[in-house]
Amino acid sequence: MENRELTIIAAVSLNNVIGNKNKLIWKLSDDLKRFKELTTGHSIIMGRKTFDSLSNPLPNRDNIVITRSSNYSNPDIKVCSSIEDAIRLTEADTQPFIIGGGEIYSQTINMVDKIELTRVHEEFDGDAYFPEIPLDIFELINEEKYNSNSENEFDYSYLTYKKR
Repeated sequence: MENRELTIIAAVSLNNVIGNKNKLIWKLSDDLKRFKELTTGHSIIMGRKTFDSLSNPLPNRDNIVITRSSNYSNPDIKVCSSIEDAIRLTEADTQPFIIGGGEIYSQTINMVDKIELTRVHEEFDGDAYFPEIPLDIFELINEEKYNSNSENEFDYSYLTYKKR
């Protein structure tokens, strides 16, 4: 499809941690609102552990879960066994989003057209990581910095990368 942008969206610490024990580590209310605003009405592709970390499928989005388990099912989501199959399921969407986790990000970072990254200006201990962004392939096209406040416990930036 012309003008289609396969997009990674992630919140990442300074040391590239994205989670610990299948949970988000920080509370950034504005980032969650931005995530909802950007992904609503689109397909979201995630690994099974990321889906399991959600309490329910995310509303107003086509939830697609990649798993190696052949008997995994949920009537409210689409299940597939590969990234390629998941992407095929989004062919009608102009901007499908890859929402995690670390393994899925690593396998798709060279396939995507765009990366919407929230950089949390703090280092954390964790067990799930975001891959290094290959800057020979991507360029930073937008950056917005924000300070912590009552609803956002850490300083953070929104970074948008586009494939060169």
